[in-house]
Amino acid sequence: MSEIILQAKHINKYFHDPVTVKVLSDITFSVNKGEFISVTGKSGCGKSTLLYILSTMDTDYEGELIIDNEIMTNKKEAQLARIRNEKIGFVFQFHYLLKEFTVLKNVMLPALNLNRFPEKQLEEKAMQRLKILGIEHLAQKNANRLSGGEKQRVAIARALINDPLIIMGDEPTGNLDKKNGEIVFNIFKRLAEEFNQTLLIVTHDQDFATHTHRIIEMEDGKIISK
Repeated sequence: MSEIILQAKHINKYFHDPVTVKVLSDITFSVNKGEFISVTGKSGCGKSTLLYILSTMDTDYEGELIIDNEIMTNKKEAQLARIRNEKIGFVFQFHYLLKEFTVLKNVMLPALNLNRFPEKQLEEKAMQRLKILGIEHLAQKNANRLSGGEKQRVAIARALINDPLIIMGDEPTGNLDKKNGEIVFNIFKRLAEEFNQTLLIVTHDQDFATHTHRIIEMEDGKIISK
């Protein structure tokens, strides 16, 4: 039996500016461990809005979000921040690396925030993640000296540092050329298939989506196929 990592149950979301508009309607689906899922649909269909709810960053919605068998509704912000740091890895279109820090330090940051292991151990962990992605040779380089493709790979290593239950991505290949986009896709695929890592990725790239395990397609705030 598959282990369910995340469940969305009847999620509705409204924007009130100045009139009330329903932007997500009855979103219900689950994500199993080791699945590599893409969420697709036209711009404005609600993909990124949904991702912000699923990642616990937006708490203003109706319905239920369950991560690792725990209901997220009515939790305090400090609790949600800890769950985000422990259980969710993020990869965005823009990598958000701290340019004055080395690659190694950037990768270590979420783990330093969690404060579970001594720094020396975290360094080893960060190096392991960089090795998996084939960029260990960049460890001591400052982040501002990397190419776009390298930065995105560092962002993936950073997302992996706390051994998250799920990695969520918002257009992680949106800023990359075709070759670097393929490198990032292949990393995600390998993480799912070799390391049983769960991934939920919002993407416009139909080619990317086609090669994931499952596509959740959205239109006008609703899921039309899953």
